[in-house]
Amino acid sequence: MKVTHFGLALAFASTLGVAALPANAGELGVATFVPPQHHASTVMFTWFGEEPAKRSGGDRKMKLYPAGQLGAGPVQQHKRAVAGVADITFGVSAHTPALFPKTMLAIPPGTANSSADATKRILAVFDEHLADECQDAKVIGITTASGIGNEATRDVSSLEGLNGAKIVPCAALTTPIIEAMAADPVQMPVTEMHAGLSAGTIDGAHATYSNMTASWNFAEVATRDTDNMPVTFAILLVAMNEERHLGLSLGHRAIIDALSGEPASMTDVTRFRNEGRRGLDCLATCPDAVTDVISVSVSAEERARMDAIIAEGLKDVFAEHGERGITNAEEIHEAMNRQVTAAGSPNAVALLGMAM
Repeated sequence: MKVTHFGLALAFASTLGVAALPANAGELGVATFVPPQHHASTVMFTWFGEEPAKRSGGDRKMKLYPAGQLGAGPVQQHKRAVAGVADITFGVSAHTPALFPKTMLAIPPGTANSSADATKRILAVFDEHLADECQDAKVIGITTASGIGNEATRDVSSLEGLNGAKIVPCAALTTPIIEAMAADPVQMPVTEMHAGLSAGTIDGAHATYSNMTASWNFAEVATRDTDNMPVTFAILLVAMNEERHLGLSLGHRAIIDALSGEPASMTDVTRFRNEGRRGLDCLATCPDAVTDVISVSVSAEERARMDAIIAEGLKDVFAEHGERGITNAEEIHEAMNRQVTAAGSPNAVALLGMAM
């Protein structure tokens, strides 16, 4: 309800120790927890700032509040959008798994091997399986970042190497899978992983190759980059306060809706792909910035052993969802892992472009 949302915005802003975002009819405030030099700021939100301004003739602008200026840390990002602390937020669903239990089923390994592939699959099933989890805000985009490698300070390219290793997964959801490999899952936000690798608090982390270089710079502290591991995904959500969206003029709302869904989601995918390539290139060509990082591939035989263990671990994931009332978790995971040829079904893309 609108009155409830308004009251929640004031209460939540007070709880977070920040002021609610000042209203500006021509400006939308975008809050992120990443620094201004992060590619979410320089690519995704640069695009999302320029397009509304261009399409509105300069009437509709964005103002970016990076590095937690409207509330530190990644954990509360979606709630800040719902409460109106910010007009738009960029968050990682794994930090609020209770809000997105079905969406989180896109995280465990499956048939997708890239962010683009996984994002297409999510868009294709969004209407049928996930939309009800996003009714408290207007979804601008939903994207995946693939944890295609493991950046570590020890050899984790085999089950023997993983035994006892302190590993940061893409989400707590995959804890049964990490434990099935005899590793020790450690929950830690990306903002703390550099220090964790440096201090030995963790031995490795599932990450995108973009994390190897600026702005997270894992290559400064990791000694091994391991590929051909089972791919897990971080689910990223850009959400807008529902009242702010509905309060826009019809013309400005149409602009935001036209950019939402497939355009925003796949633009976000593109930035991860490009930054991942940059990270890989740097491993090969930036010896001054990346010292003593050994690239290792999991062998085909080891990968088969890992995949078999994952299949068993997924049963525990589905069972845990069943205990929470999501009895079709396996069905949802299977739907997310069907092959799709477009960025999403027409219904899914249309739904993403509507007020939730």
